[in-house]
Amino acid sequence: MSGFQTSGFQTSVDIARKQPYVVAPLAGQKRPPSRHVDSGNTKYQAPQTIDDDDANKSDPTNTKRLGFIRPQVALPKSRLIASEIRFAAGADKSTRSRTDPLLPDAAQGTLPTLNDPKFGLPSSLAANFAAAGVCNIYQWQASCLLGQGLLEGKRHLIYTAPTGGGKSLVADILMLKRIIENPSCKAILVLPYVALVQEKLKWLRRIVQDVEKHQDQEINHNDDGSRSDHRWRRVQRTIRVSGFFGGSKTTASWADTDIAVCTIEKANSLINTAIEECTIGELGAVVLDELHMLDDEHRGYLLELMVTKLLLLQQDIQMIGMSATISNTELLAEWTNARYFISTYRPVPVDEHLVFENAIYPAATSRQLFQTISKLASTPGLSFGDAVPPQRTIQTSTFRELSNPMTNAMVALSIDTVTAGFGVLVFCGSRQACQIQAALISEAMPDPSTLSVDDMNKRLDLLADLRSLPSGLDPALETTLIKGVGFHHAGMTTEEREAIAQAYDHGVLKVLVATCSLAAGVNLPARRVIINGARMGRELVGPAMLRQMCGRAGRKGKDEAGETYLICGKPDLQAVCDLLEADMPAIESCLAPEKRGLKRALLEAIATGLVSGQEAIQEYVKCTLLYRTVDKKLTYSIMNSALEELAGEKLIVKTDDESFVATQLGQAVVSSAFAPEDGLFVHEELKRALQAFVMDGEMHIFYMFTPLQVAATTQIDWSIFRDQLDQLDDSGLRALQFVGVQPGFVNTMVQSGAVIKENTPEQVTLARIYRRAYTAFQLRDLSNEVPLPVIANRYRIPRGGVQTLAQQCHGFAAGIVKFCQRMGWGMLAAVLDHMRDRLEAGARADLLEMAQVTYVKGWTARLLRDNGFRNLRALAEANPKDVVPVLMMVNPRKRNQLPPSEIERYTKKLLAKAEVIVASANKIWEREMQLDLDE
Repeated sequence: MSGFQTSGFQTSVDIARKQPYVVAPLAGQKRPPSRHVDSGNTKYQAPQTIDDDDANKSDPTNTKRLGFIRPQVALPKSRLIASEIRFAAGADKSTRSRTDPLLPDAAQGTLPTLNDPKFGLPSSLAANFAAAGVCNIYQWQASCLLGQGLLEGKRHLIYTAPTGGGKSLVADILMLKRIIENPSCKAILVLPYVALVQEKLKWLRRIVQDVEKHQDQEINHNDDGSRSDHRWRRVQRTIRVSGFFGGSKTTASWADTDIAVCTIEKANSLINTAIEECTIGELGAVVLDELHMLDDEHRGYLLELMVTKLLLLQQDIQMIGMSATISNTELLAEWTNARYFISTYRPVPVDEHLVFENAIYPAATSRQLFQTISKLASTPGLSFGDAVPPQRTIQTSTFRELSNPMTNAMVALSIDTVTAGFGVLVFCGSRQACQIQAALISEAMPDPSTLSVDDMNKRLDLLADLRSLPSGLDPALETTLIKGVGFHHAGMTTEEREAIAQAYDHGVLKVLVATCSLAAGVNLPARRVIINGARMGRELVGPAMLRQMCGRAGRKGKDEAGETYLICGKPDLQAVCDLLEADMPAIESCLAPEKRGLKRALLEAIATGLVSGQEAIQEYVKCTLLYRTVDKKLTYSIMNSALEELAGEKLIVKTDDESFVATQLGQAVVSSAFAPEDGLFVHEELKRALQAFVMDGEMHIFYMFTPLQVAATTQIDWSIFRDQLDQLDDSGLRALQFVGVQPGFVNTMVQSGAVIKENTPEQVTLARIYRRAYTAFQLRDLSNEVPLPVIANRYRIPRGGVQTLAQQCHGFAAGIVKFCQRMGWGMLAAVLDHMRDRLEAGARADLLEMAQVTYVKGWTARLLRDNGFRNLRALAEANPKDVVPVLMMVNPRKRNQLPPSEIERYTKKLLAKAEVIVASANKIWEREMQLDLDE
């Protein structure tokens, strides 16, 4: 084959491929002993390996060098050749299939600037937006913002716009304007995923830098002329942005922040607390991003609860909801009494294609794609090519690995994009498929010898950064990253995913293979998006997820065009046909009887004092989306049934005046953010623990801290369970037997190979106990400084799964502690709170103080303590240079000897980290000293 060539029909990638560009060749050989690099030669030379004897001869001090910057890697040649993509005979060469934007830039006219007085933004804020690349706004954004009452904060807003169409800017402007003009106001921005919260946190902090809120100069005084301290307070001029999400270590509270960027669960909890403490009047704006999550069966009811409570309060709170994937915008606007706005404008045009049996068909719209597939299905005996002539064809491959047409198309399209100099996102159906397909694409990538020294060094730096993580470098990644291909899925650690996503975003990696979770959780655009199959896992993707994935193609400021390719196999033709025919799903209430959300909604409203009497409760129910989408009589019937259940479970009681109040148990369930069913289960277990808590060991506490939602999906390996039971001391065994674990039952499960039954309520409870006990072993290991990769290997689970367990456990453990405090079980709460600190630090008790320091996790804290830094004060007073050798010991690696220049770079990097560690220790030490003085 002649290589990766496309003729005839020209896509944006084809056009780019014809542009002349020069890349430096790669020698692919070890550096000569002189270690000299000719400054006039740009080719890459691999680092020289120096054995111990050579090192001793060249180093008069006879000291071995520590660490390295980049791992030494062999630069593999391409083993596969991607198939050619050719123009099909008879296809129209003159035009491209393009999804033109509804309002092309030319039709937009002169775009308004953010400095325009009609928007009323401070010049400092407009300057920050300009520095971030946002000077002008689209006409649809201006029209939306200038809707009556919106900029003044007097009306709510629900709006939709395509992914990449600029939705977030509208909400940001409305929210920031509200905060700036009303200095005492706070805002809550709600996002569904932790990764999105972290990304938005960085963005907002950048945008509000040096922006000050308006100041009210009026100061109230007492009759005698003195200042009235209880009526006057100094308002913070700067805008404080804080993040609230599970596993975060933020010390910020509601009082310390102006904008709280939250996950759904944290936002609901903040609002509950504000209502209960009567500080809800401070809330001025709530932004609900990804509003389609209202329909999510696991978390949607929490969003509906938030909106319902805010509607009932009738406070001066502006609600702003947005999404790219809702169809019943008008209904949601009616529910919230909001203005609504629908935009179909997409600033970057996107071409859509169907790939079937090594042929590419244009699909300017989803409807056209549907008609293409339907025509084939409705004509028996007609081949796909006869029914609809393809625009381009992909040659069949002679390589066994590429014999499957879907795989062949995926590899060919990926390589075609890379050779044109663009990035490509490939979505596939499972974690395992991510790794397999990334490996295949990497085998066909252009030879690394085509890379410049700088590009190769960036990839080697990425490998070194990943290798230096506590979890180490995944061997599967090591083989693909050097070729410019990465993968991204939930089984990886957060640090791995962040490093790989950043490398792709910066062009270090050209191909990223991911599960669909990336489409919703991270903002990574691409010139081409390839969807390899319409199934994610076993299930067909929904219309909303399909749009999310396609929406990654072509983003303003990143690219001038985008292309999507849906690769379809024969078994899924009809399924894809139905999927693409379907409209975007209408959002429905998650408070329906089968989802039991109304029960929690009523308990929260009663426990926070929002409602009590029957009429008030009915008014509350009228504010739900359920009331607008279900028969009114049925809604009240559900309400009465839920109230009866809550009373029967002693979560609420009816008073003499026919109103309802929450019991102490009900208050505890709400304050701990548990669902009623989970709260009752926890209550029973804690009551038993009070009678005979096993205090001479740790297993009982780790069992109590195991999140119920994690245990629900845990798969038990019974042989591992038995091994861990056998290693327990008497205290640990007593603790697990006390909660209901029987070693004999575990032995039976090992010998029979059976699956634990869950057919009756008793069996469901028993299965939950065993799953929590099995997961508790992992939490025990995390708190006892066992390295994360060791835990992952021990229990045969992904490293990312262990990390997710730790993050979810933090929030659940905090809920357990709050539950005990509300129930008046102070001593138990104190014991649990101490262990919660250990779990968060990932360290034993003697390291808790030091583990508060930035960058200092359990293992790092242990090494610092064992190498002279015995406590926080010693670390605070340390010279950062003295900390560097300890940081070199954190991640033991193969001691490759490097040239002095590279060792110097590596040491500088560690020195910068050491300076942050010492500064953080200083800050914490000073705070503790101040607390001692105050006391």
